[in-house]
Parts: sequence; structure tokens; C-alpha cells
Amino acid sequence: MLIEMDARAVRTGVALVDQVRAADLARPTPCAGWTLRDLLTHMTAQHYGFAAASRGEEGLDGWRLRDLGEDPAGAYRAAAGHVLAAFAGDVVAEFPLPELGVVVPAERAIGFHFIDYVVHAWDVARALGVAVEFETDLLDAALPVAAAVPGGQARTAPGAAFAPEVAWPGGTRLDRIVAMLGRSPVWPD
Repeated sequence: MLIEMDARAVRTGVALVDQVRAADLARPTPCAGWTLRDLLTHMTAQHYGFAAASRGEEGLDGWRLRDLGEDPAGAYRAAAGHVLAAFAGDVVAEFPLPELGVVVPAERAIGFHFIDYVVHAWDVARALGVAVEFETDLLDAALPVAAAVPGGQARTAPGAAFAPEVAWPGGTRLDRIVAMLGRSPVWPD
């Protein structure tokens, strides 16, 4: 079920990235200090890295940043297709995640990827000034994954995957998820 949810989140992100034009690449994103180009570069590398991890590859090569070239949306679409195919195939029981220096069970690693792409789809949508819609069942699955992301000092360290939780007393499930992971649901505020 998690692989299917992840695929839906990734496909939502692809549909948003397909709207990106060259002039949009310099736009700021909810990811502090990152332009839309920076975010797409990161997302592309993460897709290749998680695909490599799903095959048990331990090195950092799969996680390297790649030039998006003249067609950033096309480069992103190719990376997304790569990880979707990898997750749909036979995956190893434990994923090596060299960026974090850990090896985690496949379901947990796919959960990491899933929550990243729910939030990164939201990031892309916000940068473009458009809405993102996820089905209720997908957000219901994402909420406990977001809640399980460690807080505390891990969120304030340089290069932390997520900023500290933002207090947010209401709103939609998606608002709650992005707030839990350090983004203001009303960005840019």
C-alpha cells in the first residue's frame, strides 16, 4: 500500500513540475534558501538515490546532484519514472541510506520517500502559486509518517531534512503535515 501511495504522491509532483517554465526556476520555494531549480535538482537526486538504495547500492553515486539541462521538467520526469520503476520491482529488505549513514527497513525508507514527495509536491505548488490536491486516503496515510519524523535538535542541525515544527492550530490535513515538517501552511507569509 505504501508503494502505491508513494507513486501517487510522485505522480502528483510530476504533474506540477510539468508546469514549470524556464522563468520559474529562479522562484523562491518554502525550502529556505532554495530556488525552484535547487529544489528540482534535490528532488531528482533523491529519486535516483532511493532507486539505488532499493537495489541495495551503498555508495553515494546514486545520490549525486545532476545537471537538469535544458529541460528540467523532462529530467525530473525521467528521475521520477526511474524511482517508480525501482519501487515497483523487487526491492531489498533494507535500504542503505548513505546520506544519513543508516540502513533502514524497506518500508521505513519508502515512507521517508513518500512523505518527502507529499511535502515537495506542496513546495513546488507553492513556488508556482498553484494549488496541489491529494486524495483523503493519501493524506491519511501521510499524517502518521509525518508525525514519526524525529524532532528536536535533529531539525536544527545544518542540512537537516526538515525544519522544526511550525505551530498550526487548524486547517487541512495537508496544512498539518507541512506544519509538522517545518513549513508554514501560508507560505509565503
